[in-house]
Amino acid sequence: MAKIVVTDSDFGDSQFEREMVEAAGIQFAAFNGEEARSPQQIIAHLKGADGAITSYGSYTAEVFQALPGLKVVSKTGTGVDNIDVAAATANGTVVCNVPGYGTEVVSDHAIALALCVLRRINEIDADMRAGIWDFRRHRPLGQVSGRSFGVVGYGHIGQAVARKAKGLGFNVVVWDRKGQPGTTTPEGFPYMALDALIAQADVVSFHTALVPETHHLLNAQRIATMKPDAVVINTSRGAVVDTDALAQALRQGRLWGAGLDVFEEEPVSPDAAICHAPHTVLTSHAAYWSEESAVELRRRCTQNAIDVVLGRRCTQNAIDVVLGRRPESSVN
Repeated sequence: MAKIVVTDSDFGDSQFEREMVEAAGIQFAAFNGEEARSPQQIIAHLKGADGAITSYGSYTAEVFQALPGLKVVSKTGTGVDNIDVAAATANGTVVCNVPGYGTEVVSDHAIALALCVLRRINEIDADMRAGIWDFRRHRPLGQVSGRSFGVVGYGHIGQAVARKAKGLGFNVVVWDRKGQPGTTTPEGFPYMALDALIAQADVVSFHTALVPETHHLLNAQRIATMKPDAVVINTSRGAVVDTDALAQALRQGRLWGAGLDVFEEEPVSPDAAICHAPHTVLTSHAAYWSEESAVELRRRCTQNAIDVVLGRRCTQNAIDVVLGRRPESSVN
């Protein structure tokens, strides 16, 4: 009998996946805990398995070399930076992700972070809880009208962010590696060169995949070109932004503020520089989660694994990564 194993999970239990897999006539097993994410534990847990479901497991070349019969690794998310796709390709293992499941909720979160930073809502809230009734302590306070919103990465989530930012009254501009500066998106948003967008936009929101070319896409040099009243938002991947350089700029008063949901090291140490930088709104990699999006994510991810194990093409239109083909945008 074919077998699918959840090698690690972001959801606490795997009953949802178990019911789907067993209903398809496939054997099921599940493991959890941070120790289950190591290559050694993954190899041990996948012996004899045809398919794997993972959230954060470290699927290195070593894993695929040890598991020549593994047909599929299905990721509960969009980004596959925890999986060596080239090694999977060499092994004949299909790598699946679930694009689009969190488009609405992640774009909601990015917009919410931007508004919270502009209005300094968390700072005023903290004052009120300390018995201080004086919003003037946190001036300047900003508004949407008259500000530009730069979207870096124009995949599904970037497109949704652009649509929502425009609806609020921002002037939206876009960078994407496939967009030609001087042209516009199908929705009419101007494409800009990356350096020009970062230097000119009032809000810069990141929605790119983490690949070697996008590591520290926002670095100290680019931060130095930003407006002193610019806002940085990141709901993509932590390492897209040099967080220490960002924290330093905030401490020096060279930016309006930042809203971050993702970090280079997670969980974030309370001693990390960004946790002590002023004018920040920080959330714990929560942008992708809503009760609705979680159900869709788990269903589509599990169906991907079932389909490949049973020799079918995916019915979820959810594979962006098949034998080494990487997604254009990546979150979560």
